[in-house]
Formats: sequence, C-alpha cells, structure tokens
Amino acid sequence: MPDKRTHRGPHPADTKLFAAEAIAGLRLALADFSLLLTKGYAEKSALKLVGDRFSLTQRQRLAIMRSACSDQQLQSRKQREVNIADLTGQRIAIDGYNALITIEAAMSGGIIFKGRDGCFRDLASIHGTYRRVTETIPAVQQIAEFLTEIGAAETLWLLDSPVSNSGRLKTLIGELAQKNGWNWEIRLSLSPDAELIKTDQIAASTDSVILDGCKRWINLAAEIITQKLPSATMINLSGGNA
Repeated sequence: MPDKRTHRGPHPADTKLFAAEAIAGLRLALADFSLLLTKGYAEKSALKLVGDRFSLTQRQRLAIMRSACSDQQLQSRKQREVNIADLTGQRIAIDGYNALITIEAAMSGGIIFKGRDGCFRDLASIHGTYRRVTETIPAVQQIAEFLTEIGAAETLWLLDSPVSNSGRLKTLIGELAQKNGWNWEIRLSLSPDAELIKTDQIAASTDSVILDGCKRWINLAAEIITQKLPSATMINLSGGNA
C-alpha cells in the first residue's frame, strides 16, 4: 500500500514510548551506552546490551543510538563546532536530507531529541525514497530565513542522488532559491557524507560520520528549532534543561 501520509509527524506509539515517566530510564540508558562507547565497545553490541538491560523497544533504541556519543567524540565535535554568531560571510554546505527532514519533523509535531553533543535529531527515515510533505516548502523557507538573518554567504545543498525523488527535490529547492534570490547551489551527490567530510566549507549536519570527520560544522537544526520553532516537541535525553 502506498504511503499517503502528508506530514513528517510522530509515530503513533511515540506518545507512550517517550512519555514523561519513561525519560529518566532513557537518560540512564543513554549514559550507559555513551560510557560503553567511551570504553571502546562496538556500537551494535553495546546498544543491544543497554537496550536489553532497560527493555527498550526498537524505536527507543534508535533514539538512544542517535543521541549518544563517546567522550572522545564529544570533545572532538565541540572543538570543531562553529558558533552561529561567527557565521557572517561564511560559506556553508548543508547535508540536505539530514537538515530538511529534521525541520519538517519539528514543524509537524514529530519528537525531536537533544543528544549528548547538543544536536537535535528526529526518528524519521526516508527508506531510500524521499516523500514531499506539507512542511517541505515551509521548512526550506525557514532554513533560508535563518541563514539570511545570520548573514551566511553562499550555501551548498547536497542531496543523495541514490534516494528516489532527489531530482524533484533539487528542482523544487532550486526554484525557491531563484524566486527568492537566495545564493544557493543545489547539487545531487552519490556520497554527501564524503563531500562534507572533505569540504572547506562549514558543514551543517547531525550525522555522526560527518561530525566526526569534517573540518568544521554548525549545529544548524538545533539553532533553527530553538529560535524559530519554540512549540516543537523536544526531549532532552542528555539530561539538564530541555
């Protein structure tokens, strides 16, 4: 049966899986998982160990996996993170699907998780095919508005060419950029991860592979959601203030 959903909203089970009474246990699970990563345990085996100990569902395990990192990763990422206030005149390279889907999810009521490294991540997945939703254009416009406000220079969007409908999304974003005078280049790439790791531009992504390998990065989605989408459903799995 074709997927006819028009929003990147929450999974029907999320209300129960991430209810207030479940958060304390999830935070403990994230702390344990991060500790095991710090000690050098393999991610897959460590996640199973922690997930089994806390009786986590697959969706809860996904949230933990995406929100955790080792002490070494945390330190390295923070050293290379560029402050939003320092982006005036800077060239930015955006991990297109990574950024867009997170903003779409935040706009449509999907749960956004604040991870140990301060990044905001969602649980949405495109499964090899990108499906445009009601929030797609507003999300692109929101990203553009934010980049304009902070004074970023030219921006490169990288979209995974193997993902179905990437060409259509490239055309859509390109038409919006041309109409609004945004200084953007939108390009299909066989491997955005590899390009973002090598680029001298500032990478905008929450993908762990990119964050651990790129020269510099910005926490773009977190800044946009915090400043522009205060009604978004956000859960801080690393503890502290949400």
